[in-house]
Order: sequence, then C-alpha cells, then structure tokens
Amino acid sequence: MLLIRNEIDSKTTFSSERDLQFLNACKVYIEALTKNGNLMSAQPLIREGKMLSGAHGTWQEKPFNEDKEVIVGYYHVLAKDLDEAIAIAKDNPEFEFTATARIEVRPIKMKEETTSYVYPKGE
Repeated sequence: MLLIRNEIDSKTTFSSERDLQFLNACKVYIEALTKNGNLMSAQPLIREGKMLSGAHGTWQEKPFNEDKEVIVGYYHVLAKDLDEAIAIAKDNPEFEFTATARIEVRPIKMKEETTSYVYPKGE
C-alpha cells in the first residue's frame, strides 16, 4: 500500500493550469501501473473528515486535519517485494509537483499466521 502524505494546503497555490498538469500526470501514472499489472486500486481522499478516538461509549470526534500533514490518497499496488513497491512509489507525481510529499510504503497483511484467518480481498 502506498499512502500518499502531503501538507493539507500543498496544492492551494497551483494555478488551474498547474492543477490540470498534476491531474494528467496522475492519470499517466495510473495508466502505466495498470498496463504493467501493478495497480489494484487508487483513490484521492477529500481533505475533510473526522478523527475518531476513545473507546466504546466514550468516543471523541475531532477534525482529522489538525496537523499540517495529511494522507491525501492511496495506491494499492501489486509488487513482488518491498523494493519493487518503493521503486513504484518513487515515480509518483506528488514528488514532481510538490516538495512536501511523502509516501509511506507498507505491505498489506493478507493472513493471520496464528489463526490462519485470511483477510478478504477488495475487488
């Protein structure tokens, strides 16, 4: 999983032309991942929502974006190993268009070893 992190206002200074260039670069990136058989899914995240914490019966809801950096989207990719996933992440357009982007590259657990429970796959 590639979790795309950036400052919440990282693209507010983009002109409409620059924004379109960024969106087109994302489209090209997604098409290349699809063509190579690496892409499972990809979605941007809207920059509003809630952060839920606490325990049953004592929930607290706060704006999720109290920090400067937020997760702005994700790519669920297929890679043979972590190194390949990192190589895929390095080509992400966020790095070309902003200096504040970070991508968290994380394997997805497919099975619990202790119980042999297999997690469902999204299709």
